Formats: sequence, structure tokens, C-alpha cells
Amino acid sequence: MAIITLTTDFGEKDHFAGATKGAIYSELPDVKIVDISHSISPFNIPEASYVIQNAYKSFPKGTIHIIGIDSEINPENKHIAMKLDGYFFICANNGIMSMICSEIAPEQIVEINIHDKIQTSFPVLDVFVKVACHIARGGTLDVIGKKIDAIKPIKNIVPYVNEDKTQIIGSVIYIDNYGNVVTNIKRQFFEGIQKGRSFMISARHYKFKEIFKKYSDIVNFEIPAEKRQDEGRKLLVFNSGDFLEIAIFKSDPLTVGSASTLLGLGIRDTITINFYTE
Repeated sequence: MAIITLTTDFGEKDHFAGATKGAIYSELPDVKIVDISHSISPFNIPEASYVIQNAYKSFPKGTIHIIGIDSEINPENKHIAMKLDGYFFICANNGIMSMICSEIAPEQIVEINIHDKIQTSFPVLDVFVKVACHIARGGTLDVIGKKIDAIKPIKNIVPYVNEDKTQIIGSVIYIDNYGNVVTNIKRQFFEGIQKGRSFMISARHYKFKEIFKKYSDIVNFEIPAEKRQDEGRKLLVFNSGDFLEIAIFKSDPLTVGSASTLLGLGIRDTITINFYTE
């Protein structure tokens, strides 16, 4: 049974997500549809890229991922289909796939060219669904597009490193449901520059000298629970996707606040790491 996933900025109020699923089921009644997220911030390409990168590998090989973000076709925003790491991706060529492609080279990329055969006022429904169902039936990418060798890059995907490798300047790319702040600095990149040196991480007026392995490592469990005051403490971790994350232990954006609200950090804000030898 084929699996098709949906990652969009459609939200839950409008008909777009439901109509897309209905169109898929009309062509393939036995297909399995999985919603990764319909809550991507409107037109937020880095956010969508982060979400799909951290979700796609959990599915069986051969899964078809539809990404419906900023998908209206125009001369600067073409549609592509890609096979990468044994999975298929259908999206606009607007940088969404560049985060994944920076780590894994695509096996095949085509620029979709079936628009003359169908309506395109709702491209996810009219184009992406057709392509996904074609692939799910065993169809090849060559049939629905012409081969291309490169995709549009996304800005600020790679953190800046100075010449003497004593500083990394990264940026915030995602705020999760807990208000945790995710940066574009990955563990392997960080450790490759660090090379065992001490460091100071600065985010606005806040500074950190330690990165924990998991959130609860900030708790001293030798102290009786009634005497602990760990909730609300700031910490750094490499999250499940191996991205450097600033968090508040047991935060709640709706009550006590979160890393984003309490530290005043938003998308594209900078994070600076300075390395030094003691």
C-alpha cells in the first residue's frame, strides 16, 4: 500500500487539506494518507524544511511526501519532483528541499511539466496530487517532468564561521509548540568547529556555557522534589533532529512563558558561539 504524506500551511479551518485528501482518495482509494503538519506558518520555507527533514525518515522507503508551501507556479517558482534517500518529494522549487539536499544528494530531480493538461489555480490539488498518484502507481519521474541538476538554495541554511574558526554565527529557523528555539547549527557542524574547545553561546543578552544531552539533565535528582526549582530554567540541548535548541525546562507558552517569549527570540534572530582555549 502506497503512503502519501502532506506538509502544508493550509491550517485546519479551510477546505484545502480535506480537498487534497479527497482528490487523492478519488484516484487511489486504498492509499494511506498521513498528515505531517498543516500548521506551518504561511509561506515559511525554513520552517517547512525543518519539519519535513525531521519527519520523512520515519516513514517506509518509497513514501511520497507532498509539501504544499508557497506552491503557486510562476517564472521564478517552478514545481519539482525528486527522489532522494529512497523517498519521493513533490514541492515548489523555492528552497524547501535545500536543507535535506545539503546532507544527502538527490538521486533524481525533474521539473514538472504537466501543467498544460490540468488546472493550476490550486497547484497542490491540481498538480501535486496527480504527480503523487502517478508515482504511487509505479510511474517514473521522467514521464511528468524534465531532468534538472540543481535546485534553488535557501538563504542562511549554513551558519557563518569566521576565518580563524573561533566563532559561529547561526540563526533561528524554527519555534516549536513548546516555544523552544531551534537554530540552524547542527551537532556535527558544531563539533567539527569546536574541536574540544570551551565555548560561550550568546542569544540576545543571555549566555550559555553548557549543552545538555537531554532536557531533564538540568535537574539535580539528588535534591528532594519539593526543594527543586528547575521549572523555568534556561538550557541548551541538541534536539532529536541534532539541531542546537534553546529551551525553558517544562515551559508553556500560554502560561509561564517559553524560550521564544522569555528570551525575546524569533525566526531569523542570530545566535553567536565563541570558542576559546582556556
